Amino acid sequence: TSVMQVTATDADDPTYGNSARLVYSILQGQPYFSVEPQTGIIRTALPNMDREARQEYDVVIQAKDMGGHMGGLSGTTDVKITLTDVNDNPPKFPQSVYSMSVSEDKVPGEEVGRLKAKDPDLEDNGLVNYRLIDGDGISMFELSTNSETREAVIKLRKQVDFETKRSYTLKVEGSNPHIDPRFLAWGPYKDEATIKIAVEDADEPPVFIAPTYTFEVEENAPQGTPVGRVHAKDTDVANNPVRYMIPRYTDVDQFFTISEDGMITTTRPLDRETQLWHNISVSAIEIGGHHQDTKVRVNIKVKDVNDNSPEFATNNEALMCENVAPGKVIETVSAVDKDEMGHRQHFTFSLAPEVAHNQNFSLKDNRDSTASIYVLRKGFSRLTQDVYYIPIEINDNGFPSMSSTNTLTIRVCSCDSKDTILSCNVEPYVLPAGLSTGALIAILACIVILLAIVVLFVALRRQKKEPLIVFEEEDIRENIITYDDEGGGEEDTEAFDIATLQNPDGANGFLPRKDIKPELQYPIRPGIGRPVPNSVDVDDFIKTRIAEADSDPTAPPYDSIQIYGYEGRGSLAGSLSSLESVTTESDLDYDYLQSWGPRFRKLADLYGTKDCSIHDVDDGDDS
Repeated sequence: TSVMQVTATDADDPTYGNSARLVYSILQGQPYFSVEPQTGIIRTALPNMDREARQEYDVVIQAKDMGGHMGGLSGTTDVKITLTDVNDNPPKFPQSVYSMSVSEDKVPGEEVGRLKAKDPDLEDNGLVNYRLIDGDGISMFELSTNSETREAVIKLRKQVDFETKRSYTLKVEGSNPHIDPRFLAWGPYKDEATIKIAVEDADEPPVFIAPTYTFEVEENAPQGTPVGRVHAKDTDVANNPVRYMIPRYTDVDQFFTISEDGMITTTRPLDRETQLWHNISVSAIEIGGHHQDTKVRVNIKVKDVNDNSPEFATNNEALMCENVAPGKVIETVSAVDKDEMGHRQHFTFSLAPEVAHNQNFSLKDNRDSTASIYVLRKGFSRLTQDVYYIPIEINDNGFPSMSSTNTLTIRVCSCDSKDTILSCNVEPYVLPAGLSTGALIAILACIVILLAIVVLFVALRRQKKEPLIVFEEEDIRENIITYDDEGGGEEDTEAFDIATLQNPDGANGFLPRKDIKPELQYPIRPGIGRPVPNSVDVDDFIKTRIAEADSDPTAPPYDSIQIYGYEGRGSLAGSLSSLESVTTESDLDYDYLQSWGPRFRKLADLYGTKDCSIHDVDDGDDS
C-alpha cells in the first residue's frame, strides 16, 4: 500500500553522465516499509499492520546520485508515519462473571454496581453500548450507560425482599454501534457477561397484612365494644414479636384503644351525628432489634341508630290574615331528623291531645312527610288575640320510633283585599327604633377623637405659658443685661439715676426697707501716728456715704455692693490702677494708710512694707 512519495533534487547537470541520476533507498523502517528506488514512493512492506501494537514509525530515506554507485553523493530525510485507527477490535469484558449485592432496604433508583467492556479502538470505533438480554432479575433491575466513563450502571428498579428471593442473575451484552464492513469477518463485535446479585438481609419494620383497614361500629355502643383487629408481622428471619399503639395525634379525644393482639375497642359511646368517621393510625413496633415501627390507616365508620327525635324543618311560625276564610290552608309544615334514614325516612303529624278538639285550626297529614294547617272559622281579630300556639306531634318510622312535640306559632295580621299582609304585631318583623351598632361605634369614635384634640390643645397652651426655669442657687444679679444706649462718659452724671437701676421699684414711690439695719458696727480703730494731710477728706466722704445709705429707704440692703468712684483730692498715691503698677515701680511711702481706719487695713498691710511691688488690689473692705 502506497504511503507517500519523497523527491530529492540534484544541482548537477543531468545531461552530464550520471552526476544527477538519483537512486532512493531505505536506511531505517524495515521490515515494515520499503521505497521504490527510481520514484521514491514509500510502501508498506508487511500486511495487516496493527495500530494497537504500534502506532508510529520513524523511517529514514536516502537519495544517492551516480546511480547509486561508489563515489556518488547522498542525502537523507526522516519520515514519521502514523497508523490511523479502524474498528477492527470487538469489545471484551474483563470478567465473564460479576458479583454484586444489594440490601433489601434500598429504594428503587439506587445504584447496585458497575461494569465496563474494554475496546482498544479509538473514539467512535471504541464506543460500547450495553443492554440486559436475559436473567431472572431483568424485571427487578435496570441498566444505563454513564456518558463520561462509558460504564454500564446497574440500578434497582423495584424493591427487593430478602425473605422472598435472595439472589438474582442478569446477562449483559456490550456491542460496538459503529462496525466497519471491511472487517466483518473479524467479528462478532460484541461480548457478554453474567452478573450475580445477592440480596442482603436488613432489619425491616413490621408489615401489616392489609395496606388500610375499614371497620364499622354502632353509635351509642358501650365502652369496650370491639371495633376490629389489625395484624402486623416481622418479616425478618428473627421474626420478633410486635406490639401495637394508637398515636395520640390521630385520636386526640382518645375514643379508641388497642390491645396487644391488635384488637381496637371503644373507650366511650360514639355519636354519629357529631362525627361520622374516625380516621386513626395504628403503629406496629418491633420488640427487640432496632425497634422499628410502621403505621397503617384505620377508618372507622359510626353506624346510625335512631336516637334523635324529628323536628320542624323550617321556621316554626306562620302568618294569617284577620279576614281569612274557613277551610283555607295557612301553612304546610315538614320535618327533619338528624338520624340517617335515607329514602326509608318517613314522618307522621298530628295535633297534640290538648288541642286536638280546638275550634280554630285543624291538621291534615299529607302522608308525604308534610302536613297542612287549616282554618276552621272566620272572624279573627288582632285586638282580641294576635298569637295562637299550636302544638304538633311528629313521629318517625325508625326502630325504635322517636317522636317530639313542636309548637307552631300563628300570628294574626292585617291584610288588604288581595290578602297581602300589611302589618303584624310581631317584634321580629319591626325594625329596632334605636341606633344601629355601627352608628354607635362611629359616634364613640368621634367623641374619642375630639377629646384627644382638646387634651393636645391644652397641653400645648400650658407648655407655651411655662416660664423659664431658674435654679434656686442661681443669682439673678449675675445675669448680664445689655443696653444699647450710649452714655456721656464719666462727666455725665445726669444721664440716669444709679439708685433707680439698683432698685427699680423705688422709682415709682416710697418703698420701705426690707431688711434691718445691722446692730453691730465695726469700731473705728484709732490711727497710728499722725494722719497724712488731706486724708480726713476721704474718711469723711466714706462716712457720709455710709450714713446716707443707712438712712435712705430706697437704698439697697446693707450687704449689697457699693461702688465709690472718688479717690480724694490731692492724693499722694495717685491712681491705684493695677494696669500701671504692672509696668512701673513706686518709691512712695504708703505708711499713711495706717491712719485711714480699719477699712484700709488690708491695703495698708500690702503697701506699707518696703520693697514690695503693687500688682493688684482687690479687697472687699474698701466697699
